[in-house]
Amino acid sequence: MSERAEQTVVVSGAAQSQIGRRLMRGELELTLEACLAAIDDAGLSRDEIDGLASYPGKMGGPAGFSGPGTPTVQDSLRLQLNWHRAGPEGAAQYAPIIDAVAAVAAGYARHVLVYRTVTEASAQKGGRSGIGLDGGGGGVPRMDGELGQMLPFGAFSASNWVAWHCQRYMHEYRLSREQLAQISLNARRNAALNDQAIYRDALTLEDYLSARMISTPLCLLDCDVPADGATAFVISAADYASEMKQPVIRFEAVGSALHDRPSWFQRGDLTSMAATDAARHLWSRTSLKPQDVDVAQLYDGFSWLTVMWLEALGFCEKGGAGAFIEGGEKIARDGVLPLNTGGGQLSGGRLHGFGLLYEAVLQLRGQAGKRQVGSDPRVAIAAAGGGPLAGAVLLARQ
Repeated sequence: MSERAEQTVVVSGAAQSQIGRRLMRGELELTLEACLAAIDDAGLSRDEIDGLASYPGKMGGPAGFSGPGTPTVQDSLRLQLNWHRAGPEGAAQYAPIIDAVAAVAAGYARHVLVYRTVTEASAQKGGRSGIGLDGGGGGVPRMDGELGQMLPFGAFSASNWVAWHCQRYMHEYRLSREQLAQISLNARRNAALNDQAIYRDALTLEDYLSARMISTPLCLLDCDVPADGATAFVISAADYASEMKQPVIRFEAVGSALHDRPSWFQRGDLTSMAATDAARHLWSRTSLKPQDVDVAQLYDGFSWLTVMWLEALGFCEKGGAGAFIEGGEKIARDGVLPLNTGGGQLSGGRLHGFGLLYEAVLQLRGQAGKRQVGSDPRVAIAAAGGGPLAGAVLLARQ
């Protein structure tokens, strides 16, 4: 297979701000902390950054969700940009990552800074946060599109929207709650070794099964935990690799296809989501196969989304995820597919997929500390989203 565009691009820098619950720090402060650290990690100066991207861009509610917009960050860092991008559309949370890769490959920019910031935990301190009948930002929104079909029937939250997919999957393929629990239990075991993780205390199967039900069959421990923090990357042209001070991590493939309807419930198969198209697209752009992946960081905004990604990416057959994750041995750090090694979003904190990509980079660099997988990982995959929109990236260490 000839070289793909993304294979001319590398991750030159990666960093995070302080991560925590209710830090009560400003979103711009956290963003600049992560961005400046990522630029330093890449061995660059601010003057060398000529591209900027973020997700989702500055927007109204829900509170704490969007972080500062790119104009604010550009001005704060005094960046001179040849290319910039912000907005929620595209391959879910990884849209700015994939777009930045394309921009660098096309020569629009040489070093693109990409960041994602959330302060949802602090925003929730004063009361409810999230999307509901008021749209999360006050006032009454237009009830059109899918929201107009869901909200009048009480489906106010993504927990509801994901739950009916999970319920249908359980009916079709006999996934048990004891099996599904392994996603949460595995995340907590890994989070115990991550000093930045939100929840690090031991978690048992009994704890999981007795947890408060949120939207059947999803309980509280199937839902990610709101957090405050920022994650930033510098994405650079591959010819910069010889000057990098970090191990060279290149993009092997990206996947962002969307062939089915961009819908939570108007789909031909309710046991799959947009991850299926994105995964198929990713594997079409590389000669590597699922069995070549050494570590996987798969979106766990809700535990069932991780199950869906495991099947979509071909780590197990359709309907076979329950058997694959049963007992947790195969997805443990010393298993055949170490999964969400930093604690994911279920225990590490909801950084909206960017924390998963950061963990993938650390694992490939050999910089994950106590949670480092021991098989000298050379290939990692990170996936985000999975409802109506999804995106995935495959990384390889040179």
